Amino acid sequence: MNKKIKPQTLKGFRDFLPDEMRIRNFVLGVCKEVFESFGFEPLETPSLEYASTLLGKYGEEADRLVYTFKDRGDREVGLIYDLTVPVSRVLATYRDEISLPFKRYQIQRVWRAEKPQKGRFREFVQCDFDIFGVASPLADAEIIAVIYQVLKKLGFDDFKIRINSRPLLFSILEEVGITEKNQQLEVLRIVDKLDKLPEEKLIEDLQKKNLSYSTCDRLLNMIKQTVPDENTERILSYLQAMGLEEKYYCFDPTLVRGLDYYTGPIFEAVVGDSKNSVAGGGRYDNLIKQMGGPNVPATGCSLGLDRICEILSERGSANKLNQAETQVLVTIFDESLVDESLKLTTMLQSMDVFTEIYLDPSAKLDKQLKYADRKGIPYVVILGPDEIKSNKVTIKDLRTGEQEMVGRKDLVNFQFSNPNFQ
Repeated sequence: MNKKIKPQTLKGFRDFLPDEMRIRNFVLGVCKEVFESFGFEPLETPSLEYASTLLGKYGEEADRLVYTFKDRGDREVGLIYDLTVPVSRVLATYRDEISLPFKRYQIQRVWRAEKPQKGRFREFVQCDFDIFGVASPLADAEIIAVIYQVLKKLGFDDFKIRINSRPLLFSILEEVGITEKNQQLEVLRIVDKLDKLPEEKLIEDLQKKNLSYSTCDRLLNMIKQTVPDENTERILSYLQAMGLEEKYYCFDPTLVRGLDYYTGPIFEAVVGDSKNSVAGGGRYDNLIKQMGGPNVPATGCSLGLDRICEILSERGSANKLNQAETQVLVTIFDESLVDESLKLTTMLQSMDVFTEIYLDPSAKLDKQLKYADRKGIPYVVILGPDEIKSNKVTIKDLRTGEQEMVGRKDLVNFQFSNPNFQ
């Protein structure tokens, strides 16, 4: 006897129903618009890479979260953990075909084998944008400007972009006597939790890395009191020249970013009082060389689609998006008028009006109107015997209940507006 299958998703994996997808598509549309307005070009890479390509780039803690397995050809492969390593592999692979500077954006699913919790999933979409082949801090400033423009266009007025420097952090580590590279990276991964854990707990964790209490205390105090280095000052100056309002960005010496491949400026954006970032990135000048490619400087960022959508939903900012993009529903009066309704639907679609036709000719008109109302379609077009005789159609606005008869030839001038998408 076959066991009954329970329909469900795996933990950390999700379905997105139409209302959620409309919000996601809206956010992605804004991202693409801003990316392309700055000259970034689209790119896509495989979901599976050789495990050797992925491992050893992120750090010990992150490496454990990479999904790796043997494929049917007995090759060690892995699902991509992020989009930065794959694009670095692309730069190494196509070194003779990609001219520099190269500005790319990439929107794809990534996978991480971590414990699912609020805001953390095992499969999610990353929106990355990067600049390759430019060592100047002007490139870092442009990445920050893109973050700024995306968040502004999404309607956020309470975000903050935090900016810091990994070289500045390494110089502080050197000053307090932490000089061994692996220990430095381990310490930075702990310090990265400074805004999430009590300082006492942080010092306790640091002491486990063979550091004295006084060294830990001095390290944290120096980090909190440090000032921008020359490179960071130039970035801040560029942002001012670009016209970014200063209330939306700041130097934050406590920002670390957890991944090992960062080599220069780092940045992270938060909205409101949340401690979870909606964007994060930085400079990673050595990664492409590490992948076997040329020594190409690189800087970039990843936007957190899920967190952005979650905030929009929580604030009610996305409510107007929870409606169909369809502007018009063409009803079918009865079986005999199906052909006429189809012709009318095709005509409206040729006029770039988002139009659908009700697909059950046997359904009563009331049921068709309820369908349009439930989907948030603002207009229905009724084509009955009277309309056929007079070569007109009846247009009903479901938002106001008003209706009027319009000549078919005059439809081209009728404004089928959908307030949800203006």
